[in-house]
Amino acid sequence: MSAEGRPDIWPDALRFAAEPAPGRLALALRALRHPRRLLPILLARLSGRRLRAAQRFIALAGAHHHLRWPADLVPSPEPPAALAAAGIACVAPDAEGAIRIAPDGQPIVLLSTDGQQVVAGASAVIAAAFTDPDLHALYGDALYRRGPRGPWLPLLRPAFDRDYLRSVDYLGPVIAFRRASLVGAAPIAGAAPLDLALGVAERFGSTAVRHLPRILSLGHFEGEGGGREERRHARLRAVERDLDRAGEGGTPVLLERGGVIRLDRSLPEPRPLVSLIVPTRDRLDLLRPCIESLRHRTDWPAKEILICDNGSCDLATLAYFRTLEEQDAARIVACPGPFNFAAINNRVAAQARGRLLAFINNDVEAEAPDWLERMVREALRPEIGAVGARLIDGEGRIQHGGIVLGTGGLATHGHRHFAGDAAGYLGALRATRRVSAVTAACLVIEANKFVRAGGFDTSAFAIDFNDVDLCLRLNALGLHTLYVGGAVLHHRESASRRPSPEAAARHRREVEAFKKRWGPLLAQDPHYHPGFDPDLSTYLRLRRGWTGLEPAALR
Repeated sequence: MSAEGRPDIWPDALRFAAEPAPGRLALALRALRHPRRLLPILLARLSGRRLRAAQRFIALAGAHHHLRWPADLVPSPEPPAALAAAGIACVAPDAEGAIRIAPDGQPIVLLSTDGQQVVAGASAVIAAAFTDPDLHALYGDALYRRGPRGPWLPLLRPAFDRDYLRSVDYLGPVIAFRRASLVGAAPIAGAAPLDLALGVAERFGSTAVRHLPRILSLGHFEGEGGGREERRHARLRAVERDLDRAGEGGTPVLLERGGVIRLDRSLPEPRPLVSLIVPTRDRLDLLRPCIESLRHRTDWPAKEILICDNGSCDLATLAYFRTLEEQDAARIVACPGPFNFAAINNRVAAQARGRLLAFINNDVEAEAPDWLERMVREALRPEIGAVGARLIDGEGRIQHGGIVLGTGGLATHGHRHFAGDAAGYLGALRATRRVSAVTAACLVIEANKFVRAGGFDTSAFAIDFNDVDLCLRLNALGLHTLYVGGAVLHHRESASRRPSPEAAARHRREVEAFKKRWGPLLAQDPHYHPGFDPDLSTYLRLRRGWTGLEPAALR
C-alpha cells in the first residue's frame, strides 16, 4: 500500500513514487508550528537569498521528491531502422518472461519490454559506447510513467554497484549487451536483465557494466498487478545464482519490506568482539540513553563499551560512570584536554580489544536491536572498509542515508530531512549499497583496516570531515564504504555541541583543508547522478536546465 493507503502499483525500485508530497498548504501549516524558525526564512527570502531560504524551509517542513519531468522536454522515440543501422537488435521476453538470445545476429543486443522505447539519438550513442572493447553491458537513464497519459518520472540511475543491484533492481528493463558476451547464457525468466548484468560483472569484472548518465529510453507500465511476487522470486533466484558464481553459495537471501533483498552473510564462531567507542563530556541526558541502548537494545553477544571521557565534571555523570564500572558494563577512558573528536577516537581505538570498532556519538540511540549484527556482517568482508547506518533525527526524519560528495557546496547527508520510513530514491534508503562516505556518528570498521588507513586525521580534521576523510582514504586503498539501510538508529545531531566564534573559525579551516585534499572528487560523486540539483538537499529536484540529452561520459 502507498503512504495514502492506496494500492501501490509501482515496481519495487520505484516505490518512492508512491509516497505523496504534501501540498503547499500542508507545508505552510507545518512551518507555522515553528514561528521562531520561520522568521529567519522569510527574512532570507525577502533579502534575495532564495537558496538559503529554501534550504532552511526544507529543514523545517521536511524534504519530498519534486521530480516530475516537463512534458515538453520528453524526447521523441527512435525509429526502428536507426537501431538496425547501428548494429542493435531488440529482444523482448516471451509470455513467460523468458529471453532467448541467439549466438548470431547484430553485435549489440538491447533488452526491452512492451511499452518501452529508445529515444531519438540513443542508437548512435549506444553504438559509440560499445567501441570500447572492455564494455560488455550498458544502461542509461529513463523516463517512466504509469499508463500512456500519466506524468513522466525521471529514473536517474547510479553507477554500477553490485551490492546495490543485489538489494534493489535499479537497472531494468532497458539495457544493452555485447552479444558475444552472452553466448550460452540462459537468464532467469522474469529477471533476465538483472541476471545477465550480474553474470557479466562476475565474468568480466564490475567495470564491464557501465552507466551512461543520459536519457536512453522512455515508456509506461500498467501496474505490477499479480505478477509482483513472481518477479520478486525471480530476483531472489538471480541473486542466489550470482552468489553461487561468486563463491558465496548457501548465503541466506531474504526478501524484506518493499521488495528489498537482504543477504545474511555468515558470521564466525565465536562472534568477534566489537568495541563500541563513545566520546562524551558530561551531557548525561544524552549519554545515558545512548549507553543503555547499546547495553540492552543491541543484540550482539560479544561487545565492550568504552566511554571516552573528555573532562566530565558533572556529579551525576561521574556517578553514572562509577555505576557502569561497578557493573562491568563499560570502561571509562580519560581523554583530557581540548575537545578533538579525531584524537579522542584514535586514542581509545588503540586501547580497544575488539576485532571491530564501532564509533558511536553520545547522542545516538539504537532502535532496531539487530543494527550491529547487520553492520558487522558487511564490515567483515575483505573488500569493505567503513560501514554506516540509517540514522533518524529527533523529528522522525532521515538524518543520514550515506554521504554525497559535491552537494550543498561540499558534502551532504543523502536524503536528509525525508521521512524516516521513506523508501528512498530507487530504494536507496532501505538498500545495502556503496557510498562515498558515511558519518562517524555510527561507523563500524575492522580494527586492522582502521589502522591500515591511519585512523582519523587529528591535525587537519579535529572535529569536522574526519569521517569523510577516513572513508575516502579507505576507498583509495580499495576498501569500499558501505551504507546498510536495514541498520536503524536515532541521532540527535550536534545536540551535545555548542556554537561559538572559535568553532566557526575552526570549521572554516577544516573546510579549506577538505577542499584542498579532496577537491577533484567534489566535482561529482560517483554514486550520485549529475542530473540532480547539487545545491538543494539530495534527490529532491533536478538540476536547472538539465535535459538528460547532453553528451555524457560513461561511468
